[in-house]
Amino acid sequence: MPLTEPYDDNLSQEEQVVAVPAAGDLADVAAAGGLGDPPHPQTAADGGADAGTADAQTPADPDAEQTPDAEQTPEPDTEQTPEPEPSLPEPVRQRIVSLTAAVLPGLPGDEVPVPLRRVAKFAPNRRARLGAPVIAAQLAADPLFRQRVTARVLADAGDLGAAVVDGTAPAAADPVEVAALAYLARPRGWRQLIEASGAAVRAEADTAVVAELVRQAEQRANRADHDRAVARVEADKLRDELARVREELGQLREESRQLARALRESQARERRASELLATERGRAARAAADADAELRRARARLAEAEAAAGVARASAKEARSVDDARLWLLLETIGQAAVGLRRELALDPVEKLPADFVADSFADSSTATSTGAAARARDTDDPARLDQLLALPRAHLVVDGYNVTKRGFGEMSLEQQRKRLITGLGGIAAQTGDEVTVVFDGAERMHGLPPTPRGVRVLFSRKGETADELIRRLVRAEPPGRAVVVVSSDREVADGVRRHGAYPLGADSLLRRLSRS
Repeated sequence: MPLTEPYDDNLSQEEQVVAVPAAGDLADVAAAGGLGDPPHPQTAADGGADAGTADAQTPADPDAEQTPDAEQTPEPDTEQTPEPEPSLPEPVRQRIVSLTAAVLPGLPGDEVPVPLRRVAKFAPNRRARLGAPVIAAQLAADPLFRQRVTARVLADAGDLGAAVVDGTAPAAADPVEVAALAYLARPRGWRQLIEASGAAVRAEADTAVVAELVRQAEQRANRADHDRAVARVEADKLRDELARVREELGQLREESRQLARALRESQARERRASELLATERGRAARAAADADAELRRARARLAEAEAAAGVARASAKEARSVDDARLWLLLETIGQAAVGLRRELALDPVEKLPADFVADSFADSSTATSTGAAARARDTDDPARLDQLLALPRAHLVVDGYNVTKRGFGEMSLEQQRKRLITGLGGIAAQTGDEVTVVFDGAERMHGLPPTPRGVRVLFSRKGETADELIRRLVRAEPPGRAVVVVSSDREVADGVRRHGAYPLGADSLLRRLSRS
């Protein structure tokens, strides 16, 4: 049998008597627009007679006495202002949302409001938690949806739902459950049921709070009693300890007086010893100062003597080394030249010495050459002239490093210039077998040099000395008669080495020779 909709304070008297349709008829009613929004009071008054005759024969008030002219007399056209939704306690609101969320998937799809269709697809444990605001708003704004939910909730509630609809909720029932059912069913006096449930919930909360406060007060009282007993025991211990400490303090004061007397005596002895020690320290300091002064003078004399001896040894060693080197090199050059000439010419022994033949050959070659050859020999930038000089036995090639590199490789960095020149000189040394020395300006040895090729000597001028001066020293150190070739475009260098018997050539001769290699 169909359930009649419970009393709702927000609905007119005509709407209160409309029968709640069964679940199968809700779609037809919704399609007809009969339960969408509450009808306007004027429309309800105009159609009250037909609705009361055709659809519901039950009068609005069954206890009221019917008069013959009741159906013909229309009710006065009074507009009822709906009362606002009551303020629900939080447990009641959560229970209402939980009941609605539980029955929401069971409703047909066309009976579920559009805002709740997505919520109906949520998992059961998420539906009430995530869709609570939308469900609560839809229950308050859509009476038709609330009626559909109420029908299913009351069916699931059984006897308790029927009792709530009749307005006689059992006293032993859960007030939260009663308030939730009353909000959905809305029988007569449902607001009083919700207020009573809220009062019961608040009373339970207040009772729990009071019980918790009483329990905490009892705990604090028990702790206070325990702390008082502990403090009393500790006070007794402290009194005993204070008596013992006072006794020890008296003993310590007596010991302190004795120690102070002994300390004063020891301090007096220490002062006397300090005075004697200061006197002895003064004497020792004077003696040590005299000894240090004498030692410094002795060390200074010793250093001077050692320096003089070192200078003398170095001078003697250097002079002897230079003499030995010049003598050995002269003898080696003469010997190799003589052996080479004897082997190539196969000359018989003659009255002249080999040095005479070398001097004569140098003189003949300088006078018997053709005009073109003489012009070429006089050209200091001719690489052929360089080849002629390097072909002499035991020739020594001395190169002014930066003078050559800046003329030929000036666009490179200094490191790249040095690397390229040294590499090229290594090829010349390997081809001719001559001694090659390259001189660079520099106060100390540079970093980043390539490995020195065999037969090439790399020198850097010392601090306060230029590469030109070092080249002159090298030329002066050579024995007279040895072929020394100096490559530099500096005129002062060329004039200086020419006076000492060397052969000066321009930097272009070496650059052409290197490019040809």
